[in-house]
Amino acid sequence: MYDLAIFWDWLSFAMRWLHVVTGIAWIGSSFYFVALDLGLRQRPNLPEGAFGEEWQVHGGGFYHVQKYLVAPAEMPEHLTWFKWEAYATWLTGFAMLAIVYYAGADLYLVDRNVLDVSAGTAILISLASLTVGWVLYDQLCKSPLANNDTTLMLVLFVILVAMSWGYTQLFTGRAAFLHLGAFTATIMSANVFMIIIPNQKIVVADLIAGRKPNPKYGKIAKTRSLHNNYLTLPVLFLMLSNHYPLAFATEFNWIIASLIFLVGVLIRHYFNTVHARKGNPTWTWALATILFIIIMWLSTVPKVLTGEDKAAAAAEPFITSAHFPAVRDTVLGRCSMCHTAEPVYEGVYITPKNVRLDTDATIADRAREIYLQAGRSHAMPPGNVTYMTDEERALIVSWFEEARGSGQ
Repeated sequence: MYDLAIFWDWLSFAMRWLHVVTGIAWIGSSFYFVALDLGLRQRPNLPEGAFGEEWQVHGGGFYHVQKYLVAPAEMPEHLTWFKWEAYATWLTGFAMLAIVYYAGADLYLVDRNVLDVSAGTAILISLASLTVGWVLYDQLCKSPLANNDTTLMLVLFVILVAMSWGYTQLFTGRAAFLHLGAFTATIMSANVFMIIIPNQKIVVADLIAGRKPNPKYGKIAKTRSLHNNYLTLPVLFLMLSNHYPLAFATEFNWIIASLIFLVGVLIRHYFNTVHARKGNPTWTWALATILFIIIMWLSTVPKVLTGEDKAAAAAEPFITSAHFPAVRDTVLGRCSMCHTAEPVYEGVYITPKNVRLDTDATIADRAREIYLQAGRSHAMPPGNVTYMTDEERALIVSWFEEARGSGQ
């Protein structure tokens, strides 16, 4: 079992690395082509059917790129497709979801204080939500709402807010954020697989057959590509959030997730506007900063953390605190079955991140992490598998804040 645990840990690491690599490839090509499309310029004497062109310099050479709004007059001899980056990103992401959250459902997916269901039921809910999300989004894009981009985007934002709240009523905070990212990424990948590439193949087939392609296919594909462009940055935040419990494991986590979509849209709007040479809307950065400050405040309502580094805090005030005996009993009873030299919790064979909480000294040394992950947020214990109570969490908060104040 020990060897299996090591293998599983390395498998998770390898798949995470591959997911990052493929994600960089997809996002990089996506951002490049959006910037290229927005920067195209019209000039006299362009080839028939060409919409615009762009001169670029990179890597010591010059590039001359022309875009055909529908298609060139005849099929090019060489044609490069951009699709496997998107497919591989989704496939590796789903593999990560299965390795971490499905295989470890009792620890990372299910929080029985939120929804008391079996691991199998939680996995089925997860799979169903990803599927239903794509179907709902696709039908909206094919409805009359699609005639107005602004109206459609507002409706989609309402759906994302609803999903932000809904996932926090089903899973652990960590899993809720991850699933919201997977929900959005599934829509983005399906846009490529189900709409963009098939539409491009129709155009190619028409060219090969000598028919004039219908411009509607390119227009539809461009709309879906634009949606992907604006959804990318929020997905990145949600995928990174599992390392930051103040984002996913606090009371207003679903509002934080909702606001992140607005922040991502604001940042992409800035770059898209600049690339289109339509100005320099620096106000987007100011508004994004304000929203992020609100997010920070929401994560610690009603009291904002000071962010003091634990290395600057002496251990003595934490050990001599009147609250310490009770906090120590809580940590030993709720945390030390995993965070000890030889974990006894089923399925845990190596001390997580080598964090030990089995002596007075180690508990005091890790006071800030305990405060953040088990006091101010509900990140630990994962899924609250050891049933830490609200009273115990409140005691941890009081212990840390009182000891920190006396140590200043």
